[in-house]
Amino acid sequence: MSQEPVVEQAPTQAPTQAPTQAKDGLADGALMLRVRQQEILAELGVTALQGAGFDALIERAAMLAAEGMRAEFSKILEYLPAQNRLLVRAGVGWDPGIVGKATIGADYESPGGFALRTGKPVISNHLGNEDRFRTPDLLLEHGIHRAINVILQGDREPFGVLEVDSRSPGQFTEYDLSFLQGAANILGMAIERQRFERDLKAALARHEVLLREVDHRVKNSLQLVISFLRLQGDGADQPEVRHHLQEAAGRISAIARVHQRLNQTAKIESLDLGAYLADLCKDVDDVAANCTVIAEVSPGIEISTVRAISTALLVNELIANAAKHAYREGASARIWVGLSQIAEGRIVISVRDEGVGLPQGFDPKAGKGLGMRIVNALARQLDAEIEVEPRQPGTEIRLLMSVEAKN
Repeated sequence: MSQEPVVEQAPTQAPTQAPTQAKDGLADGALMLRVRQQEILAELGVTALQGAGFDALIERAAMLAAEGMRAEFSKILEYLPAQNRLLVRAGVGWDPGIVGKATIGADYESPGGFALRTGKPVISNHLGNEDRFRTPDLLLEHGIHRAINVILQGDREPFGVLEVDSRSPGQFTEYDLSFLQGAANILGMAIERQRFERDLKAALARHEVLLREVDHRVKNSLQLVISFLRLQGDGADQPEVRHHLQEAAGRISAIARVHQRLNQTAKIESLDLGAYLADLCKDVDDVAANCTVIAEVSPGIEISTVRAISTALLVNELIANAAKHAYREGASARIWVGLSQIAEGRIVISVRDEGVGLPQGFDPKAGKGLGMRIVNALARQLDAEIEVEPRQPGTEIRLLMSVEAKN
């Protein structure tokens, strides 16, 4: 509910001849002004909804407020709590150096301060005879004769005051107050929305900082585990223990690479699997001695991030198995990783080598080594079918799977 306005009582005047009245009691000129005021409110509402920048919005609001009141001056006053002052944030009609710099008191003794403190609109049509408030020096210096103030109220706290001023004689009326209060309501909602958007952007920026910090700590933690396992492996007396520790370090290194790649992508929910596998192959190629990994992948196959992690770990394990078992120790290894779409929502991933081939009757699902157990576990998680096809030379292992997980 709107507050009762504080209106100065006009001095008693001799009656004058009444102008021609419209059927609603308003003079023709006044009726046209009220129509224009409604048009201005609509225009201001559209400007606010279009998401105009804050400074542009309040400058436009100040201009339209003055036009709607047929006044020479208007200003938007922003409350500065630390100073208990009202800053002229935007306005029209004022001398240079006023907007953005001049302030007036925000106490109960000033019209703007009273409107801010009480929420009540203030109409003062005869500042020279005003005994309720002191007239701010800014108004005296510009020869202001009358003023009207309404609060700019946000959801949490007031932003300030919208004020229209005039040098000319005359009266600001209840109709003018309704118009100005409507403009203030529109502007207040827009200010609050922009304040909320600023808070949201600040929260998002803080969230991104926290994510980067978490990413940094996870990466450091994984690297610490890798270094620890490699140190333990280098110091192990038994070759078998050394080998297992080095394999464990390699697998954690693969997880670290997956984590790093995911945090470099713009998307969160999904990514281009072809580009992702190509990056993975390049990483393995860079760190693996005597091993060249060649990616032959189709672009544009989107997959969820969760499935991409399992897929990358599975492919990494197949590459490691091929490098370890397909080629004789010390020989240069060449491994191909392929990706293509075979049907709507279905893809095939292949890992091929030119090595010595698999033993006769080899069943990947019955493999007892840790590598094949990991492959089978990840394949079950992805609901992928494993096919083994002998090549001349070498072996190709293919994974047939859906892009999306089954319900």
